[in-house]
Amino acid sequence: MGRDFASGGVAASVQRNVVRLGWSSFFNDAATEMAYWLLPSLLLSVLRAGPQALGWIEGLAGGMVNLARLASGYLTDHFPRRKPFIVFGYLLANLAKPFLALAQSWPQVLWLRLCDRAGAGLRRAPRDTLLAESAAPGRLGAAYGLRQAMDTAGAMLGPLAAFCLLAAGADLRLVFALAAIPGALAVAISIWGIRETGGLRPPAASPVHPPEFSSLPSGVPASLPPPCAASIPRGYFFLLACVAVFSLGAFSDLFLILRAHSLGLSPALAPLLGMVFNAVFAGLAFPLGRLSDRWPRGRLAGLGMLVFALVELGFAQIKTAAWVWLLMAGYGLYHALHDGVLSAWVAEWAPEGKRGRAFGWYSALSGASLALASVWAGLAWRHWGPRPVFLLSSGLALVAALGVCCLAEFAPVRRAA
Repeated sequence: MGRDFASGGVAASVQRNVVRLGWSSFFNDAATEMAYWLLPSLLLSVLRAGPQALGWIEGLAGGMVNLARLASGYLTDHFPRRKPFIVFGYLLANLAKPFLALAQSWPQVLWLRLCDRAGAGLRRAPRDTLLAESAAPGRLGAAYGLRQAMDTAGAMLGPLAAFCLLAAGADLRLVFALAAIPGALAVAISIWGIRETGGLRPPAASPVHPPEFSSLPSGVPASLPPPCAASIPRGYFFLLACVAVFSLGAFSDLFLILRAHSLGLSPALAPLLGMVFNAVFAGLAFPLGRLSDRWPRGRLAGLGMLVFALVELGFAQIKTAAWVWLLMAGYGLYHALHDGVLSAWVAEWAPEGKRGRAFGWYSALSGASLALASVWAGLAWRHWGPRPVFLLSSGLALVAALGVCCLAEFAPVRRAA
């Protein structure tokens, strides 16, 4: 392993990665959310496209991020360096965003979203693995919660900046162009702020005569782990099945904005909806992440899915736009209960040396289901309207929540030290 991880300077430097990864996520999401909540307005008002076009854009973008996440999971486990994939992912995504200012048709928006999502997918598994390797012992949930909180704080700043620019008289295309500024900061931090962890983790203890291996045949070194030590538990794959069912109903957030528009909300207020959602998300992500270090993560993740089911049911039933603000706050609560907590739970299920693949499979399967969700939601919206779309989404989330809660109750994972 070379250098001693326990030395204060190296350990402190590696653990500072948690904060630096948080800042890169902060600026990247500020750039993303400046543009994201305005995409329905761009498609509907400027490019004259409809819900079906939005469904295809978000569905294919979800498929792209799915493929990129799967590839990045395997690359993370086969290459000792995480940083190049993180840097390239941020660079690709933030080169694509400003070109939305020049889009003249919805297929051009599609290609730019594909580039953006490819960058997001490529950085996901190496970033989450680097974060797990950089976290202090016993603080895994807090580390994921901190990164998620900073990510979401940036996602709150982005819509606020977009709203202020629009209120000051800027048009949509100028807002898209100005998103390049926080995007450049995210790339800069990923290049000069993040440190590799390869070779810096503590070596596993290797006692000469561990009692649990005393029955091994003669000639087999006692310090070797049992053959099944590196296997991914079956419960992890049941968790993947629950995530797939849930994600089939978790279509793009932009359909929530479409629903708000259909109820009479002004397109100029869409960034403020994003700000409400992200304010709740940012405020609760870190404390709920810390809570998951003491409470069963699976129960919290299942509770998050249940909150999502109630929010989708609300979007199906409401008759006026005033309710959208409350439901967007509930949507933020769902993400705070779900995103960082579920990532930390995946990290606990995955054995050492297979975390990249575990994150890759998790991200790829959820991404594939999300892609299908956006496509079917766009087609169903066109033919039957929004209410059946949200009702089906709520039902799928309820089924997944029950599965996750059962897994947490009957197949809990052992917590990392």
